[in-house]
Amino acid sequence: MASSKEYLEFVLGQLSELEEITYRAMMGEFIIKYRGKIIGGIYDDRLLVKPVKSAIRYMPMALYELPYEGAKEMLLVDEVDNKEFLTGLFHAMYDELPAPKTKKTK
Repeated sequence: MASSKEYLEFVLGQLSELEEITYRAMMGEFIIKYRGKIIGGIYDDRLLVKPVKSAIRYMPMALYELPYEGAKEMLLVDEVDNKEFLTGLFHAMYDELPAPKTKKTK
């Protein structure tokens, strides 16, 4: 099942206080980036984030879910209705996320 554009727009609205939130459509789902780093994505109308230590501390009761078959588990963000919570989560995670990979030119 693909994610809806309406759910993406809702999540982006919840993150509107943050600068440099971008997304990329990928096979019916959406990858979410914060300040150039991949933080997670929207899969089957669920916001999932990378299970970095800061996210686990921020959401100690979060469930681990698969974004799609064969993928690594990610953390389900239940509190998408809470703008303050989401903003805090993204801020907490940023420093721990890997830098974007640079593309090699041929």
